[in-house]
This record gives sequence, structure tokens and C-alpha cells, in this order.
Amino acid sequence: MTLSAARVVAVWAVVNWTLCATATAAAPRALPPGQSPQDVRLGKLRTLDDYFPFTRIDSPQAWETRAQQLRRQAQVATGLWPTPTRTPLEPVVHGKVDRDDYTVEKVYFQSIPGHFVTGSLYRPKGKEGKHPAVLCPHGHWNNGRFYDAGPEEVRRQIAQGAERFEVSGRFPLQARCVQLARMGCVVFMYDMVGYADSAVQFPDHRPGVREAMNTKENWGFFSPQAELRLQSMMGLQTWNSVRALDFVQSLPDVDPAKVAVTGASGGGTQTFMLFAVDERPAVSCPVVMVSTGMQGGCTCENADYLRISAGNIDIAALAAPKPLAMVAANDWTKELLTKGYPDLKSLYKMLDHEDRVDAHAFTHFEHNYNAVTRTTIYNFLNKQFQLGQKEPVIERDFKPLTVAEMSVWDAQHPKPSGDQVGDAHERAVVKWLTEDSARHIAALMPKDEKSLAQFRRVVGGAFDTMIGRRVDDAGAVDWELKDKSDAGDHLAMAGLVTSRDKGEQLPALFLHPKDNWNKQVVVWVSDKGKAGLLDDSGAPTPAVAKLLQAGYSVASADLLYQGEFVSDSQQTSPAEARMVGYGNAREPWQKAAVYTYGYNRPLFAQRVHDVLTLVRLIRTDEHGTEKIHLVGLGKVAGPIAAAARAQAGGSIDKAAIDTGGFRFASLEKLNDVMFLPGAVKYGDMPALLALGAPGRLWLAGEGDAAAVKAAYAAAGRTDGVAVTGGSADALSVAEWLIR
Repeated sequence: MTLSAARVVAVWAVVNWTLCATATAAAPRALPPGQSPQDVRLGKLRTLDDYFPFTRIDSPQAWETRAQQLRRQAQVATGLWPTPTRTPLEPVVHGKVDRDDYTVEKVYFQSIPGHFVTGSLYRPKGKEGKHPAVLCPHGHWNNGRFYDAGPEEVRRQIAQGAERFEVSGRFPLQARCVQLARMGCVVFMYDMVGYADSAVQFPDHRPGVREAMNTKENWGFFSPQAELRLQSMMGLQTWNSVRALDFVQSLPDVDPAKVAVTGASGGGTQTFMLFAVDERPAVSCPVVMVSTGMQGGCTCENADYLRISAGNIDIAALAAPKPLAMVAANDWTKELLTKGYPDLKSLYKMLDHEDRVDAHAFTHFEHNYNAVTRTTIYNFLNKQFQLGQKEPVIERDFKPLTVAEMSVWDAQHPKPSGDQVGDAHERAVVKWLTEDSARHIAALMPKDEKSLAQFRRVVGGAFDTMIGRRVDDAGAVDWELKDKSDAGDHLAMAGLVTSRDKGEQLPALFLHPKDNWNKQVVVWVSDKGKAGLLDDSGAPTPAVAKLLQAGYSVASADLLYQGEFVSDSQQTSPAEARMVGYGNAREPWQKAAVYTYGYNRPLFAQRVHDVLTLVRLIRTDEHGTEKIHLVGLGKVAGPIAAAARAQAGGSIDKAAIDTGGFRFASLEKLNDVMFLPGAVKYGDMPALLALGAPGRLWLAGEGDAAAVKAAYAAAGRTDGVAVTGGSADALSVAEWLIR
């Protein structure tokens, strides 16, 4: 379904109309009635089916910077920033099956306490010393590791040249592991969440907010509380992959410096995601997934923030300069050789390793990891690990394992039951993730200069990813005056603030003293947009009038979906179509927040961008402003101002903020205009306010504000924050700014 450009920017939101749209009739306009700002954010929502070209880089130094940013983005998106606690794996390896030149064992271990990763471990026979290892996340094949294509399908595959042997064609996942073991590799194929043996604990993990799992305590995945903590199926799956790497590297017969990863479809996604969040693997071979087209259809392939300003080509590039091989088919990857691969070749050439990247497109085959594709990967790994095999490497027939021979659960190793399965297990997993993350973030709260720096790196880095912009990122910003009037002691100037690089435009209002400007500007963030500077008669509010009399210029803007972003004739908010939305789901099972927030910024973040754009204009225009101050009072304006202050750095001299006691944790719906995935994980409002230290702050609505005071003490500026009880009084704020 295509949503109207006048109604879309991100997806899902039924909002409080008075908070995001209402403007007084007396507020000067920058645009004629009925005309909307020329802002790209009013266009079509970005989805997983859009075009995602590689972001080109012009130097190795620029790539290093870009790669660091992308790695943090991937880690934040999957909930792995900072890294969760590596609890004991407690691996169980049993049930060895002995074949002619390889063995297969059953494996299960705990990626987190009580949550099992299950799989099959293939080892070569008759080879001494330490071996290369290959991790194989299987992808979305029916029954996963237990996949059997059946006799009719394998006949079709052989007839079209996709397979050579009946056994390999029926059991292509086993075939890959067998051949790699015969080549001298230790191979671990592990279940993706909800497949094969993993389905015991996660028998049903459909997306969507489930009433029973949408609670303030003991929630499940896909709920608002989970999204506010960046808890997702992709995060769990990716952590399972990290722990699978831990397991393989711990084996006595594995060379930990020689670990390759290869999988197809969703397994291809896990392949390049493991390289994105973990720098230990040596060779990346994602199959039928690296593409500028469709980015991944399952919740295990999508996470909030993951593909904003990035796509699968960018993420796959994080393997560079390590060896990278890709295979495309007649699916969304079919244009890989002309769209994406040339960019990767250029990147590897720039890094002096052009010979380490390879790609093939077998577009006469559908989505697959067939014998032709497998041979391509065998040849690549043969070269990279110097396995000494004659090329092309050709599979030999083998005796397949039965499900009983593969399943890790048996009488001696009983499968999980009771609270370790279904909804109870899901709640337990989420609870552990919540408590573990809370311990990590609590340990980061600043106590001294060193810990403050670490707090800024981790928590500040997370908010950098979530907000997605700092003040200088707005680029070149222009001002176009549209209306100017003389109000006696001040001028009222309405116009448009345009960020040329971003394609964003804001209606704004400047109230400027005529005779005694002190070279200082107060940016006033309001729930009503620029109309918040005026009373119902069109005169400045008492607090604004006091600032004007003291020589301050006061500015405000209609943030996205405030004021002139909304048509006067509109009966419902255009933000109804905004934020997380079922309108973005291609299939019923895709009703999850990650399909929007994985590709589009939340409205909260975009409104913070608007404040930063206005600050950028004031800081860079020709009028020579010497100081910029920031005000935001109330449960909407206060948090937006706090986030803008944190992202503005030294651009803000004084800030006056009343949060009204707002907490992101209080939000109960994914369609709230204040929704910011991850905000609770990283300390909620107290942490966001603390990131502004040591800039001078007048703070209300936060009680004793202990966390904020601690940050100021760590920065050596205990006098930098003034905390007042109760709610803010705008006149008192004006007086504090003037002092």
C-alpha cells in the first residue's frame, strides 16, 4: 500500500492533536494557507523494499570513520552496545556419529542463562593440529537444520543443473557441512531462533504487540517496553551468533584466527551481521542476501535504526579488508554485479586488497544455496585457508543424518520444558536482557572525569546513533524572510529555514529587539511550534517580552508536524500515518516496529533535528550571534530540548528545561509521538540530561536530579546546574537567562 505523501513520514501514530498541530491564528505565517513546507520528510516512508546504494567513501581514513559509525549503529540496533555479559556457555557435546572421513556431534550451549543454542558440529577425521572453522547459520529453510527438500524437488533441482547428487540435493545444508569437513574444516551449523531444536523454546515468535506480553513488567518481544530497550529477535539471533563464535573458538582443534562464516538468505544476513558486531571472524561468505534491493523480510533480519542511512552493501562492507565472497541469484540480489559489487571492489582496491573480494551471479537459479553456489564458496575458502584442494572443488556423495541423529534432545539430554519454553521462556530471556543491560548502564554513571568520558562514549554514542544528528550535521542552512512586521519595541520576522543538504524546511519566527540587541538568541521550543512565542492576541508572552526588553532575540520554529506542517482544514493529524505502522507490513507477520524504525527516524528524533537546524542557522548566519540559549518547558518540549542540547555540544550556552517528570518508560504505545526506541535502555531522561554537562542548566521536573548532579560533579562544575522543585515558571526562566 502506498501512503499519501501529505500524510507520511515514518508510520503508525495516532497522536494528541493539540500537542503536535494546533497553532494560534495570530501567529505570523511563513507560507500561504494550505501550502506545506518543502520537506523530504513529508514524502513516502522508506521500507525494506526501497533502493539502498552503497555510501561511497573517498579515502581509507574516511572509511575507517564510516566503519566505526556503522559498527556502533549495528551494535546499538541489535542491543549489543555495550556488549552483554558473556555468561558461561556450559556446552554439551554428545551423540557422535562416525562417518568415513568426518564425524558429527550434537551440541547445545547457553548464549544467556537458560536459553540454548543448538546445532551440529562436523569435524574432519585423520587430520592433526588446529583447523580452520566455518560457522553456518542456516537461514529460513523449512525445519532449518533438519531440512529435507524431498524427492520431487531434488529431481527438479538435478534436472536444471542446480544439484549433482540426489542426497546433496535433498539435504543441501548437510551437504555443505560434510564437504567443508572433508576439506579439513571444523563446521558448526546452528539453529536460528525458532527452527529445528530451537523451536522447543521458541515455538511461536510471531511479530506484533500481543496484549498478554505488552505489560510494564514481564513483557515480551515486539512490545513498546522491548523496543524502548532495543530488545529484538534480531538482537537475540545475533547474540546467539556471537556466542556460537565463542564456542567454536574455544574448541581445542580450531585455529581461532581462521573462522569463516557463511549462510544463505537469513543466514546470509547473520553472516554479515556477525562481522558488523564482532571483529574476530576472518572470512565472510554471505549468499543470496547482499543487495541494494530487499533488505530482509524476517524480524530476525530487522532492528530499529539498523538501516537508516545504510543498507546491506554497507553492512557487508564491514568485513573489509578481510576476504568477502558473495553469490547472487534470480531474486532481490540479481543486480549485485552491477549494483553494489563495483562499489565493494572500489573499496577493497582503495584498501589495497582488491583480490580479497569476489561475487558471482547465477541468475538462472532461484533463491538458493545449491551445489553450484556451494562450489563457488568451497573454492573461495580453499584459497583463503590454503586447504590444498584441487579446484573446482566437487562434492562427493554422503550418507545423510536422520533427524534423530541430529536432534540434540534425547532421553539422556531432555528437551527444555515448563518455564523454559514458550511465553514464559520469552519473558525470562527479555528479563535477563533487561537486568544485564541495566547493570552495565548503571556502572557507567559518571563519578569522575575518566568515568564521565566513558559515559559519553557509550551512552552518548548510543544517543548519537538514535538521534542520528549533531548540530554540524545539518550542513548548509539558509534563511528566507517571508513576513516582517514592526511591533513597536521589536520586529517580528517569519520565514523559512532550509537545510539544503538534508532537504528539510522549517517555518520559523524571530522576534528581534529593535535597538538594544545583545548578540544573544534564545531558541524557545514549544509544544505549539513558533506560535508558542505569542499569546492569543499575537503579542509576545510575558516571558518572551521580558527577554526582548533585556535585549535578547527569541526564535522558534514549527517542528515536524507542528504549526504550518498541518493544514487548517485537516480534521485529523497527518501524524496518524507516522511512526511504526502496520501500513508498512508487506505480510501480516511483518507487523513489527522494526520495519519502520529500522529504516526511518522516530518523530522525536526528527524534531530534535529541527531544533539543531535552527541552532545551526543562528550560529552560522551573518548577524554575528555570540551566545545561543535553549528553552524547553513541558513533557513534550522539555525532552526535545534536552536531546537537542546533548547533541548541540558547545553551541548552547545556557539551557532551561522542565521535563514535567517525563519518562520514556511511561510510554505504552508504539504510536506515541515521544516514542524513541532504546531511550530507556540508555538511562531515560536522567542520562539524556546528564550528557549536556557541563553546560549551564536550569532544571525543573526532575526531583533531586541525582544523576544529572553527578555528571556535573564529575565534570568539575557543580555550580553548572540549578535544580528547582515543582514545575517551571516561564517568567522565572527568563529571569534566570537574563542573570
